[in-house]
Amino acid sequence: MVLIPLLQRCVQLLALPVYLLAYLGLWDPFCKKVFPYAMARIANIYNLKFFEKKQELFSSLREFSGPSGELNLLEIGTGSGANFQFFPPGCRLTCTDPNPNFEKFLLKSMAQNPHLQYEHFVVASGENLHSVADGSMDAVVCTLVLCSVSSIERVLSEVLRVLRPGGAFYFLEHVADDPSSWGYFWQQICEPTWRYLGDGCCLTRETWKDLEKAKFSQLELCHINGPMKWSPVLPHIIGYAVK
Repeated sequence: MVLIPLLQRCVQLLALPVYLLAYLGLWDPFCKKVFPYAMARIANIYNLKFFEKKQELFSSLREFSGPSGELNLLEIGTGSGANFQFFPPGCRLTCTDPNPNFEKFLLKSMAQNPHLQYEHFVVASGENLHSVADGSMDAVVCTLVLCSVSSIERVLSEVLRVLRPGGAFYFLEHVADDPSSWGYFWQQICEPTWRYLGDGCCLTRETWKDLEKAKFSQLELCHINGPMKWSPVLPHIIGYAVK
């Protein structure tokens, strides 16, 4: 379809300063510093609008506690710590994020959520969690992260490696809309520029297919709409998978 690339060029023209900065090698370091500020604000709005969904999602976390009764929890792409309030009291939390500039916001969230035991903050991508031992985690959480990783398959491979047998992977991600919908049409138009503005965020990933192909013994997955009334990130998936 000729219309989609044409409209993509129109959006790119509107965002020309961003593309010029990217060409000069200045956009990525700028984005890495500014992105945490934007995400911290967005996360607060998102939590207010999606509070019940998140509360329901994480309500079963305690069921996956280890034999000792403790819950060792790893969060991939912790960001500003927006999920901390939903985690059960006393769980031992390890945080990872590839962007060290989130640490300021992370420390604030830690102070606001003293019900958790914070173990480590590791600057690492979800594709390479080498500092986390095999089978050491009872649960892994990943929300609004798989849209921007370089390889969902590698992230899920790492998740399966660090989870103990019977452990669970909790997810909440925005995904591609139905290919026949107007939503998907606009996702295709916005995506090239959205990746620059969203620090690598992709709009048209069919993440549920990656979860279905991964070697989990059980997958509980539901397609829902996100908290914004109209947005290229309206379609979401939510649920958990058991190793």
